[in-house]
Amino acid sequence: MKIQRDPRRDAHEPHRFHQVAVVGKYSAAVSPSAVAASRAVLEDISAFLEKHHCEVVLEHDSAQATGMSDYPALSLATIGQQCDLVLVVGGDGTMLGVGRQLAQYGVPLIGINQGRLGFITDIPLASYRETLVPMLAGHYEEDHRSLMHAQVMRDGQCVFDALAMNDVVVNRGATSGMVELRVEVDGHFVSNQRADGLIIASPTGSTAYSLSAGGPLLHPSIPGWVLVPIAPHTLSNRPIVLADAAEIAIELVAGRDASANFDMQSLASLLHGDRIIVRRSQHHVRFLHPKGWSYFDTLRKKLHWNAGES
Repeated sequence: MKIQRDPRRDAHEPHRFHQVAVVGKYSAAVSPSAVAASRAVLEDISAFLEKHHCEVVLEHDSAQATGMSDYPALSLATIGQQCDLVLVVGGDGTMLGVGRQLAQYGVPLIGINQGRLGFITDIPLASYRETLVPMLAGHYEEDHRSLMHAQVMRDGQCVFDALAMNDVVVNRGATSGMVELRVEVDGHFVSNQRADGLIIASPTGSTAYSLSAGGPLLHPSIPGWVLVPIAPHTLSNRPIVLADAAEIAIELVAGRDASANFDMQSLASLLHGDRIIVRRSQHHVRFLHPKGWSYFDTLRKKLHWNAGES
């Protein structure tokens, strides 16, 4: 019998996790050697969890991609409904996709970094064993991240609906010129901007595309978003921080082949007059970190601050 997670349990109460799901990084385009390496990692982590008295399940696509059949394979929706914890093995892109789908269930996530940067998959693969032992016993820091709920409206009808943890980005076409965008906040006109595009980033996404475009870093505890123009025609169009309780509307006024991207993982093609409406989602993603974890430690490590100091 599967152990059901009690939704009434205090999220901050230390406890031992019972049923733990493992999600891997997978792609249909990877080489056989990469698949074998991924399988070896997932088998090692699963065996470790069993040794620590956890009932292990695999996410269905991860099991299928690696050919693992020793553990039950469940969909993410079923994992969200019945598991106590989810271990995501991969990079931040993997975590973004999993986090969006599991946010509605309130299940906590731990990220084991098998990618590159690892802002939200912060446990190095090489040291996961010693890091997870106290966490599985209930000794961890909990970190909640907000989500954006975005809709593309066309002639009064919603033609695309998506969640985003990092950002919502309106981009010009690859071979076209600038786009012109009308920006409103809570129904108030802000400006018409001519630029290569516009980014609405959460605090989590402030270390991603927004940072590359000149936006500020936002601490995860700040209930805000940052609106960042991409290569604006008018240099006085600067990034602005907004309360995440606001509703932001972006209307495509002019420009060819424009699109809206959500965490750079889903895309909607835009027509003139389309409006992208962005609101705060009612759901949050729950991350667990090792005891003593600090957001500033992550920034210092990942952005190589003080790299020249001894």
